[in-house]
Amino acid sequence: MTQFVFALFFFLVSHAVPARPTVREWLRRLLGSRTYLLLYSLVSILLLGWLIRSAAQAPFIPLWTLTLGQYWVPILIMPIAFFLLIAGAVSPNPLSISFSPRGFDADRPGIVGVTRHPILWAFALWSFSHVVPNGDLVSLIMFGGFGLFALSAIRAIDRRKARALGARWTDLASRTSAWPFAALLADRASWRWPKGLLSISLGVAIGSYCAMLWLHPILFGPDPKIAFLSL
Repeated sequence: MTQFVFALFFFLVSHAVPARPTVREWLRRLLGSRTYLLLYSLVSILLLGWLIRSAAQAPFIPLWTLTLGQYWVPILIMPIAFFLLIAGAVSPNPLSISFSPRGFDADRPGIVGVTRHPILWAFALWSFSHVVPNGDLVSLIMFGGFGLFALSAIRAIDRRKARALGARWTDLASRTSAWPFAALLADRASWRWPKGLLSISLGVAIGSYCAMLWLHPILFGPDPKIAFLSL
């Protein structure tokens, strides 16, 4: 349990400290925006791996009875999460997290038309879907905390971007929504994608999902494929 507490502490600190505007801007000036985002993501992934490993080794304190059918929750949710993650990473998005250097076209928003925070929603879906098939105290703290962190980050990024972009944020935000599909259903957003990004996002997301489905027992221990035994 001690290792889990330390891993959780360092993971939260690694996200809380760079979230401070003065620290984040200093790091961006020092490293450059793209290098900063890449290093930040790499450190986050490494700390996440440590946290998940330490959680697997922590004492198991059950909270509810587990069944094979509960494994279907992440199996069905994770393809959506992978698509949101990949599409969000490769799509230009001035309103949230993005790794694309291309300019944003509000008439072809792609995944940004679905939600202006696709990566954060991917993180939230991953987190909450993994609470169900675990059923113990450590997993509830870890995955539930991740999900709440992702949802709270949506409001924080909206406020920060609104200050930084001013009137442009108001204009662009009116053509999308924080909640998935809200702007599309209200006919405020377009489903048109930048050329090639939809097929790329789908292809990489499907490949990543299949790879993770098979690598999950090697990397993290539990094998989600046991859900198929419930059929």
